[in-house]
Amino acid sequence: MEYESIIGLEVHAQLNTQTKIFCGCSTQFGATPNSHTCPVCLGMPGMLPVLNKKVVDYALMMSLATHCTINRENRFARKNYFYPDLPKGYQISQFELPIAEHGYIMIDNGTEKKRIGITRIHMEEDAGKLLHDPHRSISRVDYNRTGVPLIEIVSEPDIRTPEQAGAYLRKLHGIVCYTKICDGNMEEGSFRCDANVSIRPKGQKEFGTRTELKNLNSFKNVEKAIQYEIERQKALIEDGGQVIQETRLFDADRGKTYSMRGKEEAHDYRYFPDPDLLPVVIDQPWIDAIKESLPELPEPKKIRFISDYQLPEYDADILTTNREIADYFESCAKEFQHFKEISNWIMGPLLGYLNTNNLSIDASPIQPSSLAQLLKLIQDNVINRTIAKTVFDTMAETGKPPKQIVEEKGLMQVSDTDQLKQMIEKIIEDNPKEVDAYRNGKNKLFSFFMGQAMKQTRGKANPKIVTDILNDCLSKS
Repeated sequence: MEYESIIGLEVHAQLNTQTKIFCGCSTQFGATPNSHTCPVCLGMPGMLPVLNKKVVDYALMMSLATHCTINRENRFARKNYFYPDLPKGYQISQFELPIAEHGYIMIDNGTEKKRIGITRIHMEEDAGKLLHDPHRSISRVDYNRTGVPLIEIVSEPDIRTPEQAGAYLRKLHGIVCYTKICDGNMEEGSFRCDANVSIRPKGQKEFGTRTELKNLNSFKNVEKAIQYEIERQKALIEDGGQVIQETRLFDADRGKTYSMRGKEEAHDYRYFPDPDLLPVVIDQPWIDAIKESLPELPEPKKIRFISDYQLPEYDADILTTNREIADYFESCAKEFQHFKEISNWIMGPLLGYLNTNNLSIDASPIQPSSLAQLLKLIQDNVINRTIAKTVFDTMAETGKPPKQIVEEKGLMQVSDTDQLKQMIEKIIEDNPKEVDAYRNGKNKLFSFFMGQAMKQTRGKANPKIVTDILNDCLSKS
């Protein structure tokens, strides 16, 4: 039997505010445990929450960026459950009246474009963090994260493959990073995802029983976990078993999911409106102000890069996935107008160097102006492409400008026609067997002569001039 997978993602983005959602405690990551707490976020009796306006601003930005309908009046609710990392015994979240609903984003995973619906976006507070001692059977709790503001973005069950899930998640990640409402750090948990997965026979309208996958801390792990879960459910059904509605954790080292607990439903949390918080009322001027503050988002920027810089769609997609990379490209483009050449060097040597050294483009030792200067040296025939790669490596290592490196190392391109002709004639004279073989049809030997010329000039010969002279000399009998 053929099956179809039904996938929905619940994405939590930690908002880049300096203070928590309902109190003035710091949201800084990595502080001494329990040092960023107060009676409000610890849930002490009699303490009242006060909403951080910046949280609403950021939630509105994400709602507008994802084409959501904003609920002009929305309100907070108490989500009741008991766990050591939740000091109040409930989480302040939103339920029946979230800040936004009925949005969408478009994804493109290389083979197809697809619209993925967004059910809702709501604001909530984060819980604390349990720390389990690996040597003793005790756990500790750090409440620094308690009350840190989150938005949860819940997709419609429109996703059908792990690849679509990855594309959707990357698109959301790009939006939160472009708007700077979240730093997008998946390792630190400021951008995290749960996946709901079920399967059904192809052609069936009713959904199958779903499982929720947690502990997905990278784009690749999201795709791997969903793929494993789809195959697990298929095997289970085909063996005559039934899928149980439950929460499962993904073990990245083993590439498997395993059961954590039974899956709760909404009624298990006994939601009810929080009596300590007034409804949030959003008027049109507030929405208009947020709309004005939105930056150019990844999709329109990609379209502009294709139009203004005549870049292929593939290049534009990679360059605009990250706002800082897009800004780096445009800084280069102000100084050097061969845009495809800039794109090639950013996507190739530059991103390769940054990935190898685990650096963000903001930390690149090669500034946009320096890369533009390097490309000008190639264009002006001061250096060839082979030497340019050597100069690039030295720029990355020392931070020196390209012209200085070329002058200090004597890397200027050899373009003296007479000098090169004399050298090539000597190469031909010293290799008669290769010359005869080439003239008898072994055209691949041309690269041998080219290599000899580059070897004798230590890679500094002008390739075009060498090619022309070689063609001329080798064509003579």
